[in-house]
Amino acid sequence: MELHPDFVSGRWFAIVNPVAGNGMGLTDWPIISKHLRDAEIAFDAVFTEKRYHATELAVEAVVKGYRHIIVVGGDGTIHETVHGLFIQKQCPVADVTVAVIAVGTGNDWIRMYGIPRRYTDAIRAIKRGRTFLQDVARVGFYESKVHQHRYMANVAGVGFDAFVNRGYNKVRERGLYNKWIYIAAMFVCLLNYHNHRFRIWVDGEEVFDGPAFSGAVGIGKFNGGGMQQMPRAVADDGLLDVTVIEKMGKLNLFRYIRKLYNGHIYDVPFARFLRGGTIRIESFPGSPIEIDGEAMGYAPFEFTVLPRVLRVVVGESF
Repeated sequence: MELHPDFVSGRWFAIVNPVAGNGMGLTDWPIISKHLRDAEIAFDAVFTEKRYHATELAVEAVVKGYRHIIVVGGDGTIHETVHGLFIQKQCPVADVTVAVIAVGTGNDWIRMYGIPRRYTDAIRAIKRGRTFLQDVARVGFYESKVHQHRYMANVAGVGFDAFVNRGYNKVRERGLYNKWIYIAAMFVCLLNYHNHRFRIWVDGEEVFDGPAFSGAVGIGKFNGGGMQQMPRAVADDGLLDVTVIEKMGKLNLFRYIRKLYNGHIYDVPFARFLRGGTIRIESFPGSPIEIDGEAMGYAPFEFTVLPRVLRVVVGESF
């Protein structure tokens, strides 16, 4: 269906992930849609039907003339939607406003912007219309020996982070979701994990070469359901924060796990802080990567920051 831009210019296009949050996207959509109508927010909605469908829908929405998109889902749905905005050629990405009504499990992206989990409060933020231009990173990696790229709105993890992500996603496929299951998956994966050797370049200068437990590169502060691996990250500073956990004994994860959640990760003696506009990471053996909570490909990785390119609706407390 082709819609005239004048018709859709003031309307929101809602991309609804029905399986997000263990099916909350589907079961809670009647409640969410009623709250949107009560707030007099005009919208059209489409449900995702498969992986990467949100990317397709975001492209279609912009081509049809929509410049306001609501993501009803979790971090993965946000990631897919943002990627779609960057591969469309209809308009500059910053011309599109993205809002989120969270129904996921991790919901790390909304933590960064003080967006409430309560639906009525999140919709109030949309109605208020306070926006922020955040950075995004273009991430290159290899999948089946073919170079690919994605656009990252929040955080990517390599090494142990990506290993846990794959383990957790297998559990999610059985319909089990929540932070405690993620922590349980973390400890189960720990039994079979071995440190990798990483080489890291920041803005063209090699800054690390040695064994490491894990690494994370971020626009935002939060990942893994509330962990703060980049507590110093500023989402519009034109820079990427990097946290490297150097080689450590497995039992140290139990000792320092609290610091992963309370913002004091750099108090851990094995933690290193790096920052720059371009990051390159090689690993031996080849590490997988997760981007915004979604499992992707393998090293080597290249990260390039795109400053202040994504317009998002933020909460009142941001």
